[in-house]
Amino acid sequence: MTGEIKSRSGQLSIIAGRSVLRKLLLQLACLIGAIGSLHAEGHPDGTKKLSSLKMDTLIVAPDGSGAFTSIQKAIEAAKAYPLNRTVIYIKAGIYKEQVRIPAWNPDISLIGEDREKTVIEFGSFFDQVAKGRNSTFYTATLSVEAPRVILKHLSIVNDAGPVGQAIALSVSQDQCLIEDCNIKGNQDTFFATGRRTHVYLNNCFISGTTDFLFGDATVLVHHSTILCQANSYIVAASTSQGQAFGFVLDHCTILAATGVKEVYLGRPWRPYAKTVYLNTRMGPFIQPAGWNNWSSKANESTAYYAEYNSQGPEGKLPVANRAGWSHQLQKPEADRYTARAVLGDWVNHLP
Repeated sequence: MTGEIKSRSGQLSIIAGRSVLRKLLLQLACLIGAIGSLHAEGHPDGTKKLSSLKMDTLIVAPDGSGAFTSIQKAIEAAKAYPLNRTVIYIKAGIYKEQVRIPAWNPDISLIGEDREKTVIEFGSFFDQVAKGRNSTFYTATLSVEAPRVILKHLSIVNDAGPVGQAIALSVSQDQCLIEDCNIKGNQDTFFATGRRTHVYLNNCFISGTTDFLFGDATVLVHHSTILCQANSYIVAASTSQGQAFGFVLDHCTILAATGVKEVYLGRPWRPYAKTVYLNTRMGPFIQPAGWNNWSSKANESTAYYAEYNSQGPEGKLPVANRAGWSHQLQKPEADRYTARAVLGDWVNHLP
C-alpha cells in the first residue's frame, strides 16, 4: 500500500510539474509575442499589427497581453497552407465567439493554458439558426474544417442549454487530435463527419443529453469521461456501408447526472452505424439491452454494435440481457482495435 501511495504521489507530482511547465512555456511565448509587438498599432477588431512576432506562433489573451484578444482573429492571421505547423497559444479566459478553422488553415494547433480555465463558448442552436432541416450543422461553437488540426487544454462549450440540436465541436477533416479537452453541451455535442475523416480524442470530458457523439467519421475516444445528462442515447453513428470502423470508445468511464436512470449506449442514425465499447466502466443507468434500433427492425441486420470487457461498479458488467443483434467480442477480436488500426499510421507520429 505504501508503494502504491508513493506511486500515486509521484504521478500527481508529474502531472503538477507538466501543468507548471505548460504555464511557463505559455508565459514565455506571450513574452516573446509582447516584445515582438511593442510598437504595434492597435485595432478595434481585437488584433495588433505584428512586427517581429513569427506568424507560426501566435498568442491570444483576453487582457491584451498577446497579439490577439480573439481566437478567430488569430486564425485569420495565420498563413494559408503553411510549410510548418501554426501554433496558437490561448491564455486563460472565457472567449465568447464562434470559431472556424477553414480548409486553407491545415496543420494548426490551438493550445490552451488550462482546460478548466481556457473556455471557448457560444450558444447557437437549431431554431435560432433557422436554415431549414440542416440547421444543426451551422451551430458549432468550434468547427474544424482543415486537416491535421490539434486541440489541447481547452473547454469547448455550446451553452445554448436544452433547446434541441446545438453542437459544441464539429470536425470534418482528417487526422484531428483532441487531447485534454472538455467538450460540453446538450443534444449533439460532438459531431465528426467524412468517410475519410479520422479523429482521436484522448483524455477528454464529453457531456450531453441525446446523441451527443454523432456522425459518419471514424472516431477513437480513449481514456475519456462521458457524462450523460438525460435519459437518452450516447452515440448516434451514421457510418457508411463498407467502412471498417465507426465510433470506438476504449478505456472510458460513463457517468450519469443525478436522476438519470435509462441510457442507451447507442442507436443507428443511419443503417450501417458502427459503435464499439472496449474496457469501459458504466453504471446501472445503462439499459440492460444496451442498444436501441431507432424504431427500425431492419437496422438490426445492418448496424454493428459490440462490447468487450464492460465493467460495472463491482467488476465485470452482466451483459446477458444485451440486444440479441449486438455482439460481445472475444479478446482476439478486441485486440484488433488498436489506435493505428482504427485511425491510421498518423497517430504514431503526433507532435
